[in-house]
Amino acid sequence: MTTEAIRIIPVDRLDLRFEPRPWPWADENRPAIEAHFKKEAASKQIWNGRVLLLHRHAIEVGVFYGSYFETDFANFLAWRDFGFPDPSIVNCFAMGALCTADGTYLLGRMAKYTANAGKVYFPAGTPDPGDVRGGKVDLIGSVSRELAEETGLMANEVTQGLCWYAVFAGRRTALVRPLRAREDAARLAGRIRVHLAREQTPEFEDVILVRSPSDFVPEMPDFVRAYIEYCWSQDS
Repeated sequence: MTTEAIRIIPVDRLDLRFEPRPWPWADENRPAIEAHFKKEAASKQIWNGRVLLLHRHAIEVGVFYGSYFETDFANFLAWRDFGFPDPSIVNCFAMGALCTADGTYLLGRMAKYTANAGKVYFPAGTPDPGDVRGGKVDLIGSVSRELAEETGLMANEVTQGLCWYAVFAGRRTALVRPLRAREDAARLAGRIRVHLAREQTPEFEDVILVRSPSDFVPEMPDFVRAYIEYCWSQDS
């Protein structure tokens, strides 16, 4: 997939529901899924918990509507790694686009023992059943949780943007919430590195700072790069 194939649409709010349903693809491919998970688990610290995937969505009058169902991580991992063979499903996750007080984007390199080893992301994560509240899926809560787990920053230490950005990249949709930190890049990066050093198994192994296109690295997914380039184009 190229950056040109990615669409970015600002939305005012999210209306996400939990609507359980079967996943025939996962049922039909159980032996291959189990074998794949066993292989991946042999070299990474992953466990077969529960996650939420999107099975229906639309954007209407500035609102992103969506419906999630619950499945296990092994099903999701195989579907992702096999090239998204069921096109009716979307990996729709929240991502907190962390920007420092001096306008630098701050991302993290995923640790080698994670399912996304080596990739460079903003704080992000696939939603799980803990994000379901009263039948709705709370991605603000998901962003806050991932921010804290991956960087040590609490939600009250950043200022959230006024809207979301839906970044469509094939079977992946990142719902991005801009986050502005109060500290400059050097100070914040140092603080996060101290947090990572204290963690026994941190999700990030290091911090990546992006001030210009020269700071992009090959391990940065296309949709992350596309979002940053989009923001720069809006500022120019």
